[in-house]
Amino acid sequence: MSRPRGSEHEGATLTAPEDDPAGPVAGSRRARSVAIGAGGMVVLLGALDTYVVIGLFNEIMADLRIPLNRLERLTPVVTGFLLGYVAAMPLLGQASDRYGRKRVLQICLAAFLAGSTLTAVAPTVPVLVAGRVVQGVASGALLPVTMALAADLWSRHGRAGVLGGIGAAQELGAVLGPVYGVALAALAGWRSVFWMNIPLAILAIVAVHYALPAPPGRDRSVSAGKPRVDVVGGGLLAVLLGLLVIGLYNPEPGEQVLPERGVPLLVCAGVALVGLVAWELRARTKLVDTAGVAMRPFLSGLAVSAAAGTALMVTLVNVDLFAQSLLGKGDTGAIMLLLRFLLALPAGALLGGLLSSRLGERWVATAGMLIAACGFWLMSGWPAEVLAARHELAGIALPRLDTDLALVGLGLGLVIAPVSAAALRVVPPLQHGIASAAVVVARMTGMLVGLATLSAWGLYRFHSLTADLDVPVRPLYPSQEAFEAAEAAYTAAVREALLTQYGETFALTAVICVAGGALALLIGSSRGSERSG
Repeated sequence: MSRPRGSEHEGATLTAPEDDPAGPVAGSRRARSVAIGAGGMVVLLGALDTYVVIGLFNEIMADLRIPLNRLERLTPVVTGFLLGYVAAMPLLGQASDRYGRKRVLQICLAAFLAGSTLTAVAPTVPVLVAGRVVQGVASGALLPVTMALAADLWSRHGRAGVLGGIGAAQELGAVLGPVYGVALAALAGWRSVFWMNIPLAILAIVAVHYALPAPPGRDRSVSAGKPRVDVVGGGLLAVLLGLLVIGLYNPEPGEQVLPERGVPLLVCAGVALVGLVAWELRARTKLVDTAGVAMRPFLSGLAVSAAAGTALMVTLVNVDLFAQSLLGKGDTGAIMLLLRFLLALPAGALLGGLLSSRLGERWVATAGMLIAACGFWLMSGWPAEVLAARHELAGIALPRLDTDLALVGLGLGLVIAPVSAAALRVVPPLQHGIASAAVVVARMTGMLVGLATLSAWGLYRFHSLTADLDVPVRPLYPSQEAFEAAEAAYTAAVREALLTQYGETFALTAVICVAGGALALLIGSSRGSERSG
Protein backbone atom coordinates (compact mmCIF):
# COMPACT_ATOMS: atom_id res chain seq x y z
CA MET A 1 0.00 0.00 0.00
CA SER A 2 1.43 3.40 -0.91
CA ARG A 3 1.88 5.97 1.82
CA PRO A 4 -0.65 8.84 1.69
CA ARG A 5 0.98 12.20 1.11
CA GLY A 6 0.18 15.83 1.52
CA SER A 7 -2.20 17.30 4.02
CA GLU A 8 -3.87 13.98 4.81
CA HIS A 9 -0.88 13.01 7.00
CA GLU A 10 1.07 15.83 8.46
CA GLY A 11 3.80 13.54 9.65
CA ALA A 12 4.54 12.06 6.23
CA THR A 13 7.13 14.73 5.46
CA LEU A 14 9.28 13.50 8.33
CA THR A 15 9.35 9.85 7.34
CA ALA A 16 12.43 8.08 5.96
CA PRO A 17 11.87 5.05 3.73
CA GLU A 18 13.85 1.92 4.54
CA ASP A 19 15.49 1.81 1.13
CA ASP A 20 16.79 5.36 1.20
CA PRO A 21 20.48 5.25 2.15
CA ALA A 22 20.81 8.96 2.46
CA GLY A 23 17.97 9.65 4.84
CA PRO A 24 14.50 11.08 4.37
CA VAL A 25 13.53 12.51 1.04
CA ALA A 26 11.60 15.29 2.73
CA GLY A 27 11.68 17.02 6.09
CA SER A 28 14.60 18.93 7.56
CA ARG A 29 17.23 17.43 9.82
CA ARG A 30 16.30 20.07 12.38
CA ALA A 31 12.67 18.89 12.45
CA ARG A 32 13.75 15.30 12.94
CA SER A 33 16.26 16.29 15.63
CA VAL A 34 13.61 18.23 17.52
CA ALA A 35 11.22 15.27 17.31
CA ILE A 36 13.77 12.73 18.52
CA GLY A 37 14.95 15.19 21.20
CA ALA A 38 11.41 15.28 22.58
CA GLY A 39 11.38 11.48 22.51
CA GLY A 40 14.71 11.37 24.33
CA MET A 41 13.32 13.68 27.00
CA VAL A 42 10.39 11.37 27.75
CA VAL A 43 12.76 8.36 27.84
CA LEU A 44 14.92 10.14 30.42
CA LEU A 45 11.84 11.06 32.45
CA GLY A 46 10.72 7.44 32.58
CA ALA A 47 14.23 6.19 33.34
CA LEU A 48 14.64 8.63 36.24
CA ASP A 49 11.56 7.23 37.93
CA THR A 50 12.72 3.65 37.46
CA TYR A 51 15.57 4.18 39.92
CA VAL A 52 14.49 7.22 41.92
CA VAL A 53 13.10 5.30 44.92
CA ILE A 54 16.43 3.55 45.60
CA GLY A 55 17.65 6.43 47.75
CA LEU A 56 14.30 7.18 49.41
CA PHE A 57 13.80 4.01 51.44
CA ASN A 58 14.64 5.56 54.82
CA GLU A 59 12.33 8.55 54.41
CA ILE A 60 9.47 6.44 53.08
CA MET A 61 9.80 3.95 55.92
CA ALA A 62 9.84 6.73 58.52
CA ASP A 63 6.87 8.56 56.97
CA LEU A 64 4.73 5.44 56.54
CA ARG A 65 5.90 4.02 59.91
CA ILE A 66 7.49 0.83 58.59
CA PRO A 67 9.86 -0.81 61.11
CA LEU A 68 13.48 -1.19 60.02
CA ASN A 69 13.24 -4.98 60.39
CA ARG A 70 10.34 -5.14 57.90
CA LEU A 71 12.14 -4.03 54.76
CA GLU A 72 10.18 -6.62 52.77
CA ARG A 73 7.15 -4.32 52.90
CA LEU A 74 8.93 -1.94 50.51
CA THR A 75 9.84 -4.63 47.96
CA PRO A 76 6.55 -4.16 46.01
CA VAL A 77 7.34 -0.45 45.60
CA VAL A 78 10.24 -1.47 43.34
CA THR A 79 8.81 -4.64 41.80
CA GLY A 80 5.39 -3.04 41.20
CA PHE A 81 6.92 -0.39 38.95
CA LEU A 82 9.02 -2.96 37.10
CA LEU A 83 6.01 -5.27 36.67
CA GLY A 84 3.92 -2.54 35.06
CA TYR A 85 6.87 -1.43 32.93
CA VAL A 86 7.70 -4.85 31.52
CA ALA A 87 4.14 -6.09 31.10
CA ALA A 88 2.99 -2.97 29.23
CA MET A 89 6.02 -2.45 26.98
CA PRO A 90 5.27 -4.95 24.17
CA LEU A 91 1.56 -4.06 23.95
CA LEU A 92 2.11 -0.32 23.95
CA GLY A 93 4.89 -0.64 21.38
CA GLN A 94 2.49 -2.46 19.07
CA ALA A 95 -0.26 0.06 19.84
CA SER A 96 2.03 2.84 18.61
CA ASP A 97 2.45 0.99 15.30
CA ARG A 98 -1.31 0.98 14.84
CA TYR A 99 -2.44 4.25 16.41
CA GLY A 100 0.63 6.47 16.01
CA ARG A 101 3.69 7.30 18.13
CA LYS A 102 2.45 10.74 19.11
CA ARG A 103 -0.94 9.61 20.35
CA VAL A 104 0.45 6.74 22.46
CA LEU A 105 3.20 8.90 23.98
CA GLN A 106 0.70 11.58 24.98
CA ILE A 107 -1.69 9.08 26.56
CA CYS A 108 1.15 7.41 28.46
CA LEU A 109 2.53 10.72 29.69
CA ALA A 110 -0.93 11.63 30.98
CA ALA A 111 -1.11 8.27 32.79
CA PHE A 112 2.40 8.87 34.17
CA LEU A 113 1.19 12.19 35.56
CA ALA A 114 -1.78 10.45 37.22
CA GLY A 115 0.44 7.71 38.68
CA SER A 116 2.88 10.30 40.04
CA THR A 117 0.03 12.15 41.75
CA LEU A 118 -1.27 8.96 43.34
CA THR A 119 2.25 8.10 44.56
CA ALA A 120 2.82 11.58 45.98
CA VAL A 121 -0.36 11.55 48.09
CA ALA A 122 -0.12 7.86 49.13
CA PRO A 123 -1.04 7.48 52.84
CA THR A 124 -0.24 3.76 52.96
CA VAL A 125 2.07 1.25 51.29
CA PRO A 126 -0.69 -0.36 49.13
CA VAL A 127 -1.63 3.04 47.67
CA LEU A 128 2.06 3.81 47.11
CA VAL A 129 2.48 0.50 45.27
CA ALA A 130 -0.63 1.20 43.16
CA GLY A 131 0.78 4.57 42.13
CA ARG A 132 4.11 2.99 41.19
CA VAL A 133 2.37 0.32 39.11
CA VAL A 134 0.51 3.03 37.16
CA GLN A 135 3.81 4.88 36.66
CA GLY A 136 5.44 1.68 35.43
CA VAL A 137 2.67 0.91 32.93
CA ALA A 138 2.89 4.44 31.54
CA SER A 139 6.70 4.35 31.38
CA GLY A 140 6.65 1.03 29.53
CA ALA A 141 5.82 2.75 26.25
CA LEU A 142 8.33 5.57 26.40
CA LEU A 143 11.50 3.70 25.37
CA PRO A 144 10.21 1.33 22.62
CA VAL A 145 7.95 3.99 21.09
CA THR A 146 10.84 6.47 20.94
CA MET A 147 13.05 3.79 19.36
CA ALA A 148 10.32 3.11 16.81
CA LEU A 149 10.12 6.86 16.17
CA ALA A 150 13.83 6.83 15.33
CA ALA A 151 13.15 4.07 12.81
CA ASP A 152 10.33 6.16 11.34
CA LEU A 153 12.46 9.26 10.89
CA TRP A 154 15.87 7.84 9.91
CA SER A 155 16.87 5.32 7.28
CA ARG A 156 18.65 2.22 8.49
CA HIS A 157 22.04 3.66 7.49
CA GLY A 158 21.67 6.64 9.83
CA ARG A 159 19.66 5.02 12.59
CA ALA A 160 22.36 3.40 14.76
CA GLY A 161 23.68 6.66 16.18
CA VAL A 162 20.17 7.87 16.99
CA LEU A 163 19.31 4.61 18.75
CA GLY A 164 22.58 4.94 20.67
CA GLY A 165 21.56 8.39 21.86
CA ILE A 166 18.20 7.06 23.03
CA GLY A 167 19.97 4.26 24.87
CA ALA A 168 22.27 6.83 26.47
CA ALA A 169 19.23 8.72 27.79
CA GLN A 170 17.95 5.48 29.30
CA GLU A 171 21.30 4.73 30.99
CA LEU A 172 21.62 8.32 32.17
CA GLY A 173 18.47 7.74 34.19
CA ALA A 174 20.25 4.97 36.11
CA VAL A 175 22.99 7.42 37.08
CA LEU A 176 20.87 10.49 37.79
CA GLY A 177 17.75 8.85 39.25
CA PRO A 178 19.02 8.00 42.77
CA VAL A 179 21.06 11.22 43.03
CA TYR A 180 18.16 13.35 41.78
CA GLY A 181 15.76 11.67 44.22
CA VAL A 182 17.99 12.14 47.25
CA ALA A 183 18.77 15.78 46.41
CA LEU A 184 15.11 16.71 45.94
CA ALA A 185 14.00 14.74 49.01
CA ALA A 186 16.61 16.53 51.13
CA LEU A 187 15.04 19.87 50.16
CA ALA A 188 11.34 19.07 50.37
CA GLY A 189 10.78 15.46 51.44
CA TRP A 190 10.35 12.25 49.43
CA ARG A 191 6.88 13.13 48.20
CA SER A 192 8.26 16.18 46.38
CA VAL A 193 10.11 13.81 44.03
CA PHE A 194 6.78 12.63 42.64
CA TRP A 195 5.11 16.06 42.75
CA MET A 196 7.97 17.29 40.56
CA ASN A 197 6.93 14.73 37.92
CA ILE A 198 3.73 16.71 37.27
CA PRO A 199 5.33 19.81 35.68
CA LEU A 200 7.92 17.60 33.98
CA ALA A 201 5.20 15.40 32.46
CA ILE A 202 3.21 18.44 31.32
CA LEU A 203 6.34 19.87 29.71
CA ALA A 204 6.93 16.53 27.95
CA ILE A 205 3.32 16.41 26.70
CA VAL A 206 3.68 19.90 25.23
CA ALA A 207 7.04 19.02 23.64
CA VAL A 208 5.59 15.85 22.09
CA HIS A 209 2.56 17.75 20.81
CA TYR A 210 4.60 20.34 18.95
CA ALA A 211 7.69 18.33 18.00
CA LEU A 212 6.39 14.96 16.82
CA PRO A 213 4.71 14.32 13.49
CA ALA A 214 0.93 14.17 13.72
CA PRO A 215 -0.66 10.70 13.88
CA PRO A 216 -2.37 9.36 10.77
CA GLY A 217 -6.00 10.22 10.20
CA ARG A 218 -8.92 7.86 10.49
CA ASP A 219 -8.83 6.62 6.90
CA ARG A 220 -9.95 2.98 7.19
CA SER A 221 -7.92 1.96 4.15
CA VAL A 222 -4.80 3.16 5.94
CA SER A 223 -5.56 1.60 9.33
CA ALA A 224 -6.46 -1.67 7.67
CA GLY A 225 -2.89 -2.10 6.50
CA LYS A 226 -1.37 -1.44 9.93
CA PRO A 227 -0.23 -4.21 12.29
CA ARG A 228 -2.72 -5.35 14.87
CA VAL A 229 -2.05 -5.43 18.59
CA ASP A 230 -1.47 -8.80 20.24
CA VAL A 231 -3.76 -8.16 23.21
CA VAL A 232 -3.95 -11.85 24.16
CA GLY A 233 -0.18 -12.29 24.12
CA GLY A 234 0.36 -9.09 26.08
CA GLY A 235 -2.27 -10.11 28.60
CA LEU A 236 -0.69 -13.54 29.08
CA LEU A 237 2.72 -11.91 29.59
CA ALA A 238 1.27 -9.55 32.20
CA VAL A 239 -0.44 -12.45 34.00
CA LEU A 240 2.77 -14.51 33.92
CA LEU A 241 4.90 -11.74 35.40
CA GLY A 242 2.25 -10.81 37.94
CA LEU A 243 1.96 -14.40 39.18
CA LEU A 244 5.75 -14.68 39.46
CA VAL A 245 6.12 -11.47 41.47
CA ILE A 246 3.17 -12.15 43.79
CA GLY A 247 4.21 -15.78 44.24
CA LEU A 248 7.75 -14.77 45.22
CA TYR A 249 6.73 -11.91 47.52
CA ASN A 250 6.63 -13.11 51.10
CA PRO A 251 5.24 -10.69 53.71
CA GLU A 252 6.40 -13.06 56.50
CA PRO A 253 9.93 -14.15 55.49
CA GLY A 254 10.75 -15.31 58.99
CA GLU A 255 8.67 -18.44 58.52
CA GLN A 256 9.65 -19.74 55.07
CA VAL A 257 11.21 -18.67 51.77
CA LEU A 258 7.89 -18.57 49.90
CA PRO A 259 4.47 -17.56 51.23
CA GLU A 260 1.77 -20.21 51.61
CA ARG A 261 0.29 -19.17 48.29
CA GLY A 262 3.72 -19.15 46.63
CA VAL A 263 3.87 -22.67 45.17
CA PRO A 264 0.32 -22.62 43.70
CA LEU A 265 0.93 -19.21 42.16
CA LEU A 266 4.26 -20.29 40.66
CA VAL A 267 2.52 -23.37 39.20
CA CYS A 268 -0.09 -21.06 37.69
CA ALA A 269 2.77 -18.92 36.31
CA GLY A 270 4.14 -22.05 34.62
CA VAL A 271 0.72 -22.67 33.06
CA ALA A 272 0.61 -19.05 31.89
CA LEU A 273 4.07 -19.48 30.32
CA VAL A 274 2.93 -22.57 28.43
CA GLY A 275 -0.16 -20.70 27.30
CA LEU A 276 1.91 -17.71 26.15
CA VAL A 277 4.30 -19.90 24.13
CA ALA A 278 1.42 -21.86 22.60
CA TRP A 279 -0.41 -18.67 21.65
CA GLU A 280 2.66 -17.01 20.13
CA LEU A 281 3.39 -20.11 18.03
CA ARG A 282 -0.12 -20.09 16.53
CA ALA A 283 -1.15 -16.43 16.57
CA ARG A 284 -1.23 -14.43 13.35
CA THR A 285 -0.32 -11.27 15.28
CA LYS A 286 2.60 -11.85 17.68
CA LEU A 287 4.32 -9.79 20.34
CA VAL A 288 7.59 -10.33 18.45
CA ASP A 289 7.54 -11.66 14.90
CA THR A 290 10.35 -14.24 14.68
CA ALA A 291 10.25 -14.55 10.89
CA GLY A 292 13.76 -14.04 9.53
CA VAL A 293 15.33 -13.94 13.01
CA ALA A 294 18.40 -16.03 13.91
CA MET A 295 16.91 -17.41 17.11
CA ARG A 296 19.98 -18.83 18.90
CA PRO A 297 21.97 -15.58 19.09
CA PHE A 298 18.78 -13.54 19.60
CA LEU A 299 17.50 -15.59 22.55
CA SER A 300 21.02 -15.89 24.00
CA GLY A 301 21.34 -12.13 23.87
CA LEU A 302 18.03 -11.71 25.68
CA ALA A 303 19.14 -14.18 28.37
CA VAL A 304 22.41 -12.26 28.88
CA SER A 305 20.43 -9.02 29.12
CA ALA A 306 18.18 -10.61 31.77
CA ALA A 307 21.20 -11.77 33.81
CA ALA A 308 22.71 -8.29 33.61
CA GLY A 309 19.38 -6.78 34.70
CA THR A 310 19.27 -9.00 37.78
CA ALA A 311 22.83 -8.01 38.71
CA LEU A 312 22.07 -4.32 38.12
CA MET A 313 19.05 -4.25 40.43
CA VAL A 314 20.77 -6.35 43.13
CA THR A 315 23.57 -3.77 43.18
CA LEU A 316 21.26 -0.76 43.32
CA VAL A 317 19.11 -2.15 46.13
CA ASN A 318 21.54 -4.16 48.26
CA VAL A 319 24.48 -1.74 48.24
CA ASP A 320 22.10 1.03 49.32
CA LEU A 321 20.72 -1.16 52.12
CA PHE A 322 24.23 -2.32 53.12
CA ALA A 323 25.35 1.28 53.46
CA GLN A 324 22.33 2.29 55.53
CA SER A 325 22.04 -0.76 57.78
CA LEU A 326 25.72 -1.61 58.39
CA LEU A 327 27.72 1.53 57.60
CA GLY A 328 25.37 3.99 59.31
CA LYS A 329 24.85 6.05 56.16
CA GLY A 330 21.71 8.04 55.47
CA ASP A 331 20.02 8.23 52.07
CA THR A 332 22.53 10.77 50.76
CA GLY A 333 25.56 8.92 52.09
CA ALA A 334 24.35 5.61 50.64
CA ILE A 335 23.86 7.12 47.19
CA MET A 336 27.29 8.75 47.32
CA LEU A 337 28.81 5.31 47.92
CA LEU A 338 26.73 3.87 45.09
CA LEU A 339 28.11 6.51 42.73
CA ARG A 340 31.23 4.35 42.28
CA PHE A 341 29.02 1.84 40.51
CA LEU A 342 26.77 4.37 38.76
CA LEU A 343 29.69 6.23 37.18
CA ALA A 344 31.46 3.05 36.08
CA LEU A 345 28.27 1.79 34.37
CA PRO A 346 28.06 4.37 31.53
CA ALA A 347 31.87 4.35 31.21
CA GLY A 348 31.70 0.61 30.62
CA ALA A 349 28.84 1.09 28.14
CA LEU A 350 30.92 3.49 26.04
CA LEU A 351 33.95 1.21 26.18
CA GLY A 352 31.81 -1.81 25.28
CA GLY A 353 30.56 -0.07 22.16
CA LEU A 354 34.10 0.75 21.03
CA LEU A 355 35.48 -2.73 21.75
CA SER A 356 32.57 -4.57 20.14
CA SER A 357 33.36 -3.13 16.73
CA ARG A 358 36.97 -4.33 17.05
CA LEU A 359 36.68 -7.62 18.92
CA GLY A 360 33.10 -8.71 18.22
CA GLU A 361 30.05 -8.74 20.47
CA ARG A 362 30.57 -12.26 21.83
CA TRP A 363 33.89 -11.66 23.55
CA VAL A 364 33.07 -8.24 24.94
CA ALA A 365 29.77 -9.44 26.43
CA THR A 366 31.43 -12.54 27.90
CA ALA A 367 34.25 -10.49 29.40
CA GLY A 368 31.79 -8.00 30.85
CA MET A 369 29.73 -10.65 32.62
CA LEU A 370 32.85 -12.35 34.01
CA ILE A 371 34.30 -9.05 35.25
CA ALA A 372 31.00 -8.34 36.99
CA ALA A 373 31.05 -11.86 38.49
CA CYS A 374 34.52 -11.20 39.94
CA GLY A 375 33.27 -7.94 41.45
CA PHE A 376 30.27 -9.64 43.06
CA TRP A 377 32.45 -12.45 44.40
CA LEU A 378 34.70 -9.87 46.06
CA MET A 379 31.61 -8.09 47.43
CA SER A 380 30.35 -11.36 48.95
CA GLY A 381 33.32 -11.20 51.33
CA TRP A 382 32.81 -7.60 52.43
CA PRO A 383 33.45 -7.09 56.15
CA ALA A 384 31.20 -4.81 58.19
CA GLU A 385 34.09 -2.27 58.18
CA VAL A 386 34.44 -2.35 54.40
CA LEU A 387 35.16 1.38 54.22
CA ALA A 388 38.52 0.75 55.92
CA ALA A 389 39.30 -2.44 53.96
CA ARG A 390 41.93 -2.44 51.22
CA HIS A 391 43.01 -4.64 48.31
CA GLU A 392 46.76 -5.06 47.97
CA LEU A 393 47.78 -5.09 44.29
CA ALA A 394 51.45 -4.92 43.32
CA GLY A 395 52.22 -3.12 46.54
CA ILE A 396 49.41 -0.60 46.03
CA ALA A 397 46.56 -0.43 48.56
CA LEU A 398 43.24 0.06 46.76
CA PRO A 399 40.04 0.94 48.65
CA ARG A 400 38.03 -2.29 48.61
CA LEU A 401 34.54 -0.82 48.28
CA ASP A 402 35.56 1.53 45.46
CA THR A 403 37.38 -1.20 43.54
CA ASP A 404 34.66 -3.84 43.85
CA LEU A 405 31.81 -1.50 42.86
CA ALA A 406 33.80 -0.12 39.94
CA LEU A 407 34.46 -3.67 38.70
CA VAL A 408 30.76 -4.52 38.81
CA GLY A 409 29.75 -1.26 37.10
CA LEU A 410 32.41 -1.61 34.41
CA GLY A 411 31.50 -5.24 33.74
CA LEU A 412 27.76 -4.67 33.48
CA GLY A 413 28.34 -1.57 31.36
CA LEU A 414 30.46 -3.55 28.89
CA VAL A 415 27.48 -5.84 28.22
CA ILE A 416 24.98 -3.18 27.14
CA ALA A 417 26.26 -2.33 23.65
CA PRO A 418 27.26 -5.81 22.40
CA VAL A 419 23.97 -7.41 23.48
CA SER A 420 21.94 -4.68 21.76
CA ALA A 421 24.13 -4.83 18.67
CA ALA A 422 23.80 -8.61 18.47
CA ALA A 423 20.00 -8.40 18.69
CA LEU A 424 19.89 -5.80 15.92
CA ARG A 425 22.29 -7.83 13.78
CA VAL A 426 20.23 -10.99 13.68
CA VAL A 427 16.80 -9.50 12.92
CA PRO A 428 15.48 -7.99 9.68
CA PRO A 429 15.91 -4.20 9.42
CA LEU A 430 12.18 -3.56 9.75
CA GLN A 431 12.22 -5.14 13.23
CA HIS A 432 15.11 -3.16 14.71
CA GLY A 433 12.84 -1.16 17.00
CA ILE A 434 11.14 -4.33 18.26
CA ALA A 435 14.50 -6.03 18.80
CA SER A 436 15.80 -3.09 20.82
CA ALA A 437 12.66 -3.14 22.93
CA ALA A 438 13.02 -6.90 23.45
CA VAL A 439 16.51 -6.39 24.89
CA VAL A 440 15.15 -3.81 27.32
CA VAL A 441 12.20 -6.05 28.23
CA ALA A 442 14.61 -8.90 28.96
CA ARG A 443 16.77 -6.72 31.18
CA MET A 444 13.79 -5.33 33.07
CA THR A 445 12.37 -8.84 33.47
CA GLY A 446 15.71 -9.88 34.97
CA MET A 447 15.54 -6.89 37.32
CA LEU A 448 11.96 -7.76 38.29
CA VAL A 449 12.11 -11.54 38.72
CA GLY A 450 15.75 -11.65 39.86
CA LEU A 451 15.19 -9.04 42.57
CA ALA A 452 12.01 -10.75 43.76
CA THR A 453 13.73 -14.14 43.92
CA LEU A 454 16.92 -13.01 45.63
CA SER A 455 14.99 -10.73 48.01
CA ALA A 456 12.77 -13.64 49.04
CA TRP A 457 15.84 -15.76 49.78
CA GLY A 458 17.80 -12.97 51.49
CA LEU A 459 14.95 -11.90 53.75
CA TYR A 460 14.25 -15.50 54.69
CA ARG A 461 17.91 -16.03 55.57
CA PHE A 462 17.99 -12.88 57.70
CA HIS A 463 14.89 -13.84 59.66
CA SER A 464 16.09 -17.42 60.11
CA LEU A 465 19.45 -16.18 61.43
CA THR A 466 17.78 -13.86 63.93
CA ALA A 467 14.83 -16.10 64.89
CA ASP A 468 16.43 -17.21 68.17
CA LEU A 469 17.53 -13.77 69.28
CA ASP A 470 15.69 -12.17 72.18
CA VAL A 471 15.37 -8.41 72.23
CA PRO A 472 16.88 -7.18 75.52
CA VAL A 473 14.36 -5.62 77.93
CA ARG A 474 15.79 -3.50 80.76
CA PRO A 475 13.69 -4.84 83.67
CA LEU A 476 14.97 -8.36 83.02
CA TYR A 477 18.57 -7.40 83.84
CA PRO A 478 19.95 -6.79 87.34
CA SER A 479 21.98 -3.74 86.34
CA GLN A 480 22.34 -1.14 83.62
CA GLU A 481 25.74 -2.57 82.74
CA ALA A 482 24.27 -6.05 82.19
CA PHE A 483 21.49 -4.61 80.03
CA GLU A 484 23.96 -2.62 77.91
CA ALA A 485 26.12 -5.71 77.44
CA ALA A 486 23.10 -7.76 76.32
CA GLU A 487 21.97 -4.95 74.01
CA ALA A 488 25.43 -4.76 72.45
CA ALA A 489 25.48 -8.54 71.92
CA TYR A 490 22.03 -8.40 70.30
CA THR A 491 23.05 -5.57 67.98
CA ALA A 492 26.23 -7.42 66.99
CA ALA A 493 24.23 -10.58 66.20
CA VAL A 494 21.76 -8.63 64.03
CA ARG A 495 24.64 -6.96 62.17
CA GLU A 496 26.28 -10.33 61.61
CA ALA A 497 23.00 -11.72 60.23
CA LEU A 498 22.70 -8.76 57.85
CA LEU A 499 26.30 -9.22 56.74
CA THR A 500 25.65 -12.91 56.03
CA GLN A 501 22.48 -12.12 54.09
CA TYR A 502 24.20 -9.53 51.90
CA GLY A 503 27.23 -11.76 51.34
CA GLU A 504 25.12 -14.71 50.21
CA THR A 505 23.04 -12.48 47.90
CA PHE A 506 26.20 -11.10 46.25
CA ALA A 507 27.61 -14.64 45.89
CA LEU A 508 24.42 -15.87 44.18
CA THR A 509 24.56 -12.86 41.86
CA ALA A 510 28.14 -13.78 40.94
CA VAL A 511 26.87 -17.23 39.90
CA ILE A 512 24.17 -15.59 37.76
CA CYS A 513 26.83 -13.44 36.06
CA VAL A 514 28.98 -16.50 35.31
CA ALA A 515 25.93 -18.15 33.71
CA GLY A 516 25.37 -14.97 31.72
CA GLY A 517 28.98 -15.06 30.54
CA ALA A 518 28.52 -18.64 29.30
CA LEU A 519 25.35 -17.66 27.42
CA ALA A 520 27.16 -14.68 25.88
CA LEU A 521 29.39 -17.13 23.99
CA LEU A 522 26.30 -18.14 21.99
CA ILE A 523 25.41 -14.71 20.62
CA GLY A 524 27.96 -14.94 17.82
CA SER A 525 29.79 -11.97 16.40
CA SER A 526 29.48 -9.53 13.54
CA ARG A 527 33.06 -10.47 12.69
CA GLY A 528 32.02 -14.05 12.04
CA SER A 529 29.78 -15.92 9.70
CA GLU A 530 26.62 -14.37 11.13
CA ARG A 531 27.42 -10.91 9.83
CA SER A 532 24.48 -10.95 7.53
CA GLY A 533 22.14 -12.15 10.27
